[in-house]
Amino acid sequence: MRIGFFVTCLADLMRPRVAFAAIKLLKLGGAEVVVPSTQTCCGQPAYNSGERAGAMAVARKLLDEFSDFDYVVTPSGSCAGMIRAHYPELFKDSPADSARAQALASRTYELTDFLVNVAKLDSVPGRFDGSVTYHDSCSGLRELGVFEQPRALLAKVPGLSLREMEESDACCGFGGVFSVKFGDISAAIAERKCENICAAGADAIVGGDLGCLLNIEGRLRRRGDATIRVLHIAEVLAGTAGKE
Repeated sequence: MRIGFFVTCLADLMRPRVAFAAIKLLKLGGAEVVVPSTQTCCGQPAYNSGERAGAMAVARKLLDEFSDFDYVVTPSGSCAGMIRAHYPELFKDSPADSARAQALASRTYELTDFLVNVAKLDSVPGRFDGSVTYHDSCSGLRELGVFEQPRALLAKVPGLSLREMEESDACCGFGGVFSVKFGDISAAIAERKCENICAAGADAIVGGDLGCLLNIEGRLRRRGDATIRVLHIAEVLAGTAGKE
């Protein structure tokens, strides 16, 4: 099985260790994991801003880079959601690309969804001595149905206890360009999310979308909370939490 690994812009630029942790997990079942060196963005920022021509150009590049793999896996519900839920619509009027877009969409997975439903991992290498609470990202949950998958994987981590927060499925306020265009609303939503995180009393907030996590971490630190750790689920499952 050949897996094309889509790193994502945020993992590449802000927290590369998330990508390395995800690759470690994907290799557990003996799969060949390939990281195309020319990859960039999935086109989501342009698409969400109404720049369809720009989004198509970036998406077409991704189609060229990833069409030959058995699966495409990414540690991001929003990027996987862009490919699976929006590429077919984006290229619906482009006969040359429509079939490729639909085919790629059918083979693209968010990381935890792939590990549970395709790789069917029985165990994970990580250990976490403490408690976590989990944030369900909007795209992963609503576009891809990712909810039970991360919880099933966290249940396999020795030493870890899950403390569910109130409104775990509520938005964190990021939403990509939303947080830039509507800063005050975004900050208010993030504040409510952080209140729920703190009330859960967990040692760490864990999620599957780095955009959400960076937004949450920024708000937690501005509130004066320097103790709650903010971790991508790949880091926890792979046993690399806290390592560069």
